[in-house]
Amino acid sequence: MDLFHALIRTHHITSRKKVAHLRKAAGQLDCYALLRSGGCPGIMYCKGSEEAVKGWVSTVQRLRYKDFHLASKPALIETKSAQFSDPAGLFEVETVKEFAAAMEKRGLSQWWEQAMGFS
Repeated sequence: MDLFHALIRTHHITSRKKVAHLRKAAGQLDCYALLRSGGCPGIMYCKGSEEAVKGWVSTVQRLRYKDFHLASKPALIETKSAQFSDPAGLFEVETVKEFAAAMEKRGLSQWWEQAMGFS
């Protein structure tokens, strides 16, 4: 199965009610989602089938996050090392450094840095 992913940047992710809604959506869509929550900036990464990733992005858009920016539109993952399986569900990290480490672990450092405008 081909895997797709997307990256979203927002002003912040602090609402626990919205995070609960996202957690439920990740389970229903059977996708992996990683959030950098608790402060600025808010960052969300999603990985799964094309339909799941597009559904995730739509769910986030409906929640009307401040300064919503689709940093990387849903696209096929081209990095072979990033094709390893992540469990479905929503996972959170507290810092951008932890988020960057998660991207590096998946072989997505260059993709992530370009999408975030770091390089």
